[in-house]
Amino acid sequence: MQFRQQALSKLQSPEDLDVPVRYARPQGLLVLTVTLVVMAAAGVWAVTGSVDSTLRATGILTHGQGSYVLQSPVTGQVTRVVAEEGKRLAAGAPVLEVRTERGDRAVRAIVAGRVTSLAARIGTVVTTGSDVATVERVTDEADPLLAMLYVPADSAATVPVGASVDLTVQTAPSEKYGTLRGRVKAIGRTAQSRQKITGFLGDKELAGQFTKNGQPVAVLVQLDRSSRTESGYAWSTAGGPPFGLDSMTPAAGAVHLAEQRPIDWLLP
Repeated sequence: MQFRQQALSKLQSPEDLDVPVRYARPQGLLVLTVTLVVMAAAGVWAVTGSVDSTLRATGILTHGQGSYVLQSPVTGQVTRVVAEEGKRLAAGAPVLEVRTERGDRAVRAIVAGRVTSLAARIGTVVTTGSDVATVERVTDEADPLLAMLYVPADSAATVPVGASVDLTVQTAPSEKYGTLRGRVKAIGRTAQSRQKITGFLGDKELAGQFTKNGQPVAVLVQLDRSSRTESGYAWSTAGGPPFGLDSMTPAAGAVHLAEQRPIDWLLP
């Protein structure tokens, strides 16, 4: 009865019908419109969008066949250095000469390759088994460069063969020349110890850097070739650096993993 009396009293006051209806303020409409647009955009992106996951790792440019450390087979004083760093040697070619008690002896390359470092100089006294040079195995001077990345073992399983890779090369600043382009060619099956990496690269210091956070997995990256650049490889910029690239140059790679949807929809 109470509500009925209120309704009857409203009918007896027709002047209230002239009160204008209050609509929402313009500010409120703007906030509501923006909210609806954002919600709609988020819904579309959730259905059609994707997230590009990137894995970063350090590595080095190489010809892919590894290096070896040349050791002196005799004890004596170095009297002559025949080889030069960066130059290619044939198998059996002399690297340096050592004066021994039985005369001068030549220390020769075991396998053909390119001399990447010389530890012995004229006047240096070497002993049997001491390191005198590091030689990278190179069959042909035209052999293409590759990048060897050392990925943390717990992340290696997420790297697919064929994934695109952007490489930053130490001798070519990315802010000036861009990044070097490549794709994953092969993934190692087991983690690499410091000894194995040293045996492949012929460099203990580099092996120590790559294993300082544990034993990594080696990921081989094939560089994209290009006839339009001075280096012979494809870069994110038009021309890349105006010079060639050398093996045993440190590099850092960003491996682009498979794209993932931000939301996994559950369908009946």
